[in-house]
Amino acid sequence: MVQRVATVAFEGIEAKAVDVQVHVLSGQVVFSIVGLPDKAVSEARERVRSALVASGLALPGKRITVNLAPADLPKEGSHFDLPIALGLMAAIGAIPPDALAGFVVLGELALDGRITPVAGVLPAAMAANAMGKGVICPAACGPEAAWAGEDVEVLAPDSLLQLVNHFRGTQVLSRPVPGIRRAGGTDSDLKDIRGQESARRALEIAAAGGHALLMNGPPGAGKSMLASRMPSILPPLAPAELLEVSMIHSVAGELEGGQLTTRRPFRNPHHSASMAALVGGGLRVRPGEVSLAHHGVLFLDELPEFQPQVLDGLRQPLESGEAVIARANQRVSFPARFQLVAAMNPCRCGHATEPGFACRRMPNERCMADYQARLSGPLIDRMDLVIEVPSVSAADLMLPAPREGSAEVAERVARARAMQRDRYAALGLDARLNARAPPSALDLVAEPDAAGRALLGQAAEAMRLSARGYHRVLKVARTIADLDGAAQVGRIHLAEALSYRGTPDRVNRAA
Repeated sequence: MVQRVATVAFEGIEAKAVDVQVHVLSGQVVFSIVGLPDKAVSEARERVRSALVASGLALPGKRITVNLAPADLPKEGSHFDLPIALGLMAAIGAIPPDALAGFVVLGELALDGRITPVAGVLPAAMAANAMGKGVICPAACGPEAAWAGEDVEVLAPDSLLQLVNHFRGTQVLSRPVPGIRRAGGTDSDLKDIRGQESARRALEIAAAGGHALLMNGPPGAGKSMLASRMPSILPPLAPAELLEVSMIHSVAGELEGGQLTTRRPFRNPHHSASMAALVGGGLRVRPGEVSLAHHGVLFLDELPEFQPQVLDGLRQPLESGEAVIARANQRVSFPARFQLVAAMNPCRCGHATEPGFACRRMPNERCMADYQARLSGPLIDRMDLVIEVPSVSAADLMLPAPREGSAEVAERVARARAMQRDRYAALGLDARLNARAPPSALDLVAEPDAAGRALLGQAAEAMRLSARGYHRVLKVARTIADLDGAAQVGRIHLAEALSYRGTPDRVNRAA
């Protein structure tokens, strides 16, 4: 008789149903696993064998065949250990054969019979809920699985023995409580920023509309400090956003203790990151930093130090909101609707813009041009706000802290985002932020007045704005108007939006 156990395999953040079929027959002593298993799944034989022995059971001296159906779906990961072990235990009568009928099972086995944490429990639990089944998962992942719904039965044992005792009725496993990670009270505050009023303003506009921001300035000017304050002025995740973000982090194995949080992600990869690390991929396709920053912020410090081809890999996710990883036998898509914040020095030494400085390598203008040439024009064109962050003097640092901190700015950002959400919902659009508004909607939501239209026409010609740049100026102006509570985009809003578009010499030509 074939014993069946339900589990899942992952394609992106989607959990695909897998049927683990265990067949024990008389004959040569063989333990084989078929159904496109990877190395981790093939090695499950030894982990299962040792875990059963440690739990007081021994594999029968028979031919054991485990089939992972469908056979043409690649199976990756160590979470197949537990369903294989439970299928064997049911096949030899150690647990009731029908005990596993209503569960989706996943977990890795240690050699002593303990069940260790695995990635992807939350999307697996959501899939189980859709199938009308419960979940059996490691105890450390129980708080994560409990978020799938109160109607989902969740068993989270520490070991195989605990699970066997539960099925025999000698021990009852209580349902785990959904885990919530409390936000710490040591968040950085905008009150720490002194002498950078224009940069603070740009940061607020970027946060309010979800716009991409590039900060250019000498070392020590406060670019990284400004970027690190971005999460403190962003509103918490909405319930639907929380679920999407948590499923991505679950697949990546980055949910600490199975606990979820409403705090928006803030990812800060090192400039040595590869294409697979930033965009996603690898031998086992995993989400990259752009997906781990979904509905949050991706901060790239020292932007020109990243590999040029890696930076150009950001262009498609910035436009489409998803990272598509294509392989010869697999195509995986991860959500990647993130807000890009980047910082860079004007040149390699960083001091080319300081008064009186003369570069020893070459003229300052040539040094700056060579360094900034590492960034492609199409990537810069996708930046909604490009600002100069000048050095801060000692006199600025000795000034008292600003009266406005992150709490006050966060209120204005939340108010502006609420206006945008209501506006696009009334139009029946999926966009929730001005940065994601389709160009076709800009004529309705960002139509400037007569003075603003004249200014925009002159500036677009003088600054040689591309079609993308033109639309992005309108989006930024719409966000500035939202922060002011204005119903229509005016000349003053467009003038400020144009001041953030590119380098100062381009703005001067437009004036």
